[in-house]
Amino acid sequence: NGMYLPDAATFKSIGGKGYLLTANEGDAREYIFDVGSESECYRLGGLDYDDGECLAYIDETRVGDLDLDETAFPNAETLQLDENLGRLKVTTTMGDTDGDGDYDELYSFGTRSFTIWDEETGDVVFDSGDDFEQWAAKYNPDGFNATNDENGFDDRSDDKGPEPEAITTGDYKDSTYAFVAFERMGGIIVYNISDPSNARAVQYSNNRDFSDTVDIEASWAGDLGPECLVYIKGTGTSDK
Repeated sequence: NGMYLPDAATFKSIGGKGYLLTANEGDAREYIFDVGSESECYRLGGLDYDDGECLAYIDETRVGDLDLDETAFPNAETLQLDENLGRLKVTTTMGDTDGDGDYDELYSFGTRSFTIWDEETGDVVFDSGDDFEQWAAKYNPDGFNATNDENGFDDRSDDKGPEPEAITTGDYKDSTYAFVAFERMGGIIVYNISDPSNARAVQYSNNRDFSDTVDIEASWAGDLGPECLVYIKGTGTSDK
């Protein structure tokens, strides 16, 4: 199961009805405090020390490090291999449904999608499912699920994939669109949401240079790690 855990949300009225749109990035809880030394960190009950910072709490682990219930997961040995589900990050706070210390269910961070919700009932009207990764794989196969600060193929599938980070909406001519930006591999995917229950992806654009020789920090490497989006409506006749 993927937990929605949206990083951004926006509201849009379509056809006189209100909808909430969420970009379901997903994120673990990680609590850190400053300390003067490694010994002080562990003396205060910290879990890990790194350059003056002490990790007090984290609720994520990998499937391969969990004790899985043998009834719920009879194929646990195979499932927990790195080449299967072993490296997927999941929460440690949910999944032990019977309280016996092992995990009967798995809950990953984020759904790698965006969702349209009915503002009145809270029901899911539409969810993009695996659209993001399907489009990314088609149009940027060499950079599929790369991280935002290093070029490389498939670096984030075991975490949260492309990480839908930002979302906004805009009206153009007679249609309403949703724009979702991916924090990790970059790019913006556009959905026509004029009919919210039948929203459809219409475009994915990414100006990032995925070549091995590019300096990822150079201005010509393209846009990386978007945190927010703003739709600016034009004033020309073509936008009326």
